[in-house]
This record gives sequence, C-alpha cells and structure tokens, in this order.
Amino acid sequence: MKNNFSDLKAIYVNCTLKKSPVQSHTRNLMDVSINIMESEGVAVEVIRLVDYEIPVGVQPDMTKEGASIDEWPELYKKIIEADILVIGTPIWLGERSSISTKLIERLYAMSGHQNDKGQYVYYGKTGGCIITGNEDGVKHCAMGILYALQHLGYSIPPQADAGWIGEIGPGPSFGDKSWDGKKINPPTGYDSSFTNRNITFMTYNLLHLAKMLKVNGGYPSYGNSIKEWDDGKRWNFENPA
Repeated sequence: MKNNFSDLKAIYVNCTLKKSPVQSHTRNLMDVSINIMESEGVAVEVIRLVDYEIPVGVQPDMTKEGASIDEWPELYKKIIEADILVIGTPIWLGERSSISTKLIERLYAMSGHQNDKGQYVYYGKTGGCIITGNEDGVKHCAMGILYALQHLGYSIPPQADAGWIGEIGPGPSFGDKSWDGKKINPPTGYDSSFTNRNITFMTYNLLHLAKMLKVNGGYPSYGNSIKEWDDGKRWNFENPA
C-alpha cells in the first residue's frame, strides 16, 4: 500500500567543506534522494553548513560562551521542525568531514531539551546519512553518524545509509562530467545500480518510519520519560542492588 507522505518535512544538511556556489559532489548524490522525497510531496530544505557561522562547541548558543557569532540556534529551529534529518558528508582521510562532526556536536548541545512528553527532544524523528568519496570508508563513516543520531534520540530505519566511492587514487568524483580532459557520459556514478538501489531504499525507509512515527504521535512515554523518571516513576524497573 502506498502511503501519502505529503505531511512530512525533511531537512538535508550537506557537510561538504566547500562553500557555495562551488560544486559539491556530496550534494550531487543527495539530490537523488531529495528528488524522490519531493516527488512524494515531502517538503524538503537543504542546508550547506559551511556557509554559516557555526562555532565549535556543545552548548546551545556559543555566543554565551564567548563566540562573537553563532547561527546555530536559527538552524536548529529548522532541524527540529523536520520529521527527517539526512546528513551528507564527503570522506577525507577515511573519516567523515570535520563539518559533519561539528554538526553532530551541535545537535548534541540541544539533547538536554525535552519534547512535550518529557522525552529527549529528537524522539519521534528519523535520521539517515549519505556519503561520497574516492576511496573506501562509506560504512565506517555511516557507522559513526548513525550511532550518534540514535544516541541523541533519532530513529534509524533499515538501510539508513547510502554512498558512492570511486577507485583508489585520484579520479573523478560523483557527478563529474569530465576528468583529465575527457568527457564522461553519464556523469560519474550515475549508472551505479548498487548506489541507486541503496539510496532509493534509504529514502523510502526514512519516509515509512517517519510516517509511522508521525501517525502514532512518536513514541509512547511509558518507560522512557525523563520527566516521569525524575518525578519518581519507575514502571517495572527494580534496582538489583
């Protein structure tokens, strides 16, 4: 049965190191997922994090810690209003980009907030990631990102990551139409059945889980409300001491 996803919002954060308007190969792959979302009626917004003044830190507003500018609080409002968060990152030296690490740290800065059920603020939202690079590391980067998201409270569906990597050594990146003076048609990576399958499955699994959570109002507070725990409720927990 086909669901109606038009009541969902998704936000994609591109953690490329390149400021706009420089081409981002990560964005090229993200667009495959974005096009699926938009064709399903989902409201989509894309943020290129490096275009903003975001200091490092794990506080909600780093201007209170001495930073002169912090645009994170405004970006957080966009992220928290979305049902789906997708983090896109290139691979550098086998790791996710420094910008994606900064994003995760700033997401963590807000984890002390709670929703109206007294749960961690990201409960009821789904997360995934998209990785690009020229050498191995997609699964390694996805492992760290998806762990961080679920630790913060995001729900991770099956096949919540997708990526593309090129051959070992210098070479064209995803979406390149030429390399070393030679034209490439179709653009690099566009004909990868494995990547196209995985990013399609990832996108629809995010949509299905986000829809289920939205229809059910997120997670029940029974057994997982910080507020109720602090008020003394213990459900069926028994201290083993």
